[in-house]
Amino acid sequence: MRLLFLVLFVLVGLIQYPLWLGKGGWFKVWDLQRQVAEQRETNEGLRARNAALEAEVRDLEGGSGAIEERARGELGMMREGEVFVHILPQNAQPPAAGASLATDAAAKPATPARTSAPAAKPPANRANAAPKPAANSANTTPRH
Repeated sequence: MRLLFLVLFVLVGLIQYPLWLGKGGWFKVWDLQRQVAEQRETNEGLRARNAALEAEVRDLEGGSGAIEERARGELGMMREGEVFVHILPQNAQPPAAGASLATDAAAKPATPARTSAPAAKPPANRANAAPKPAANSANTTPRH
């Protein structure tokens, strides 16, 4: 009787092995379900990023606001008549008082003399207004 019980126990163990630990066993299925859930989260994040990039492309193709925002943020450009104020980090030392003003004056090109032919009138819309680049200085004086 003991031998029969032992043989049946071994047979049940052999039948259960593929169910739990085999190629398509429960542990493998649980691991694959976890991987699928992680990939779905990654895909949702990428879909949101793609939607944001698509909206930015539409803005860049259709309007001047996104172009202006990008020119201001990434290139440091500004419009005529705007005041550039650079706020230093808390522990940074300010530059010498007149150092940046002297370099700005030297960097400005001379204004060309006016010719006899009148210049063409620029369009009135803001899209064609060329923003001016902002210099990388740390003072808080307005620029003209």
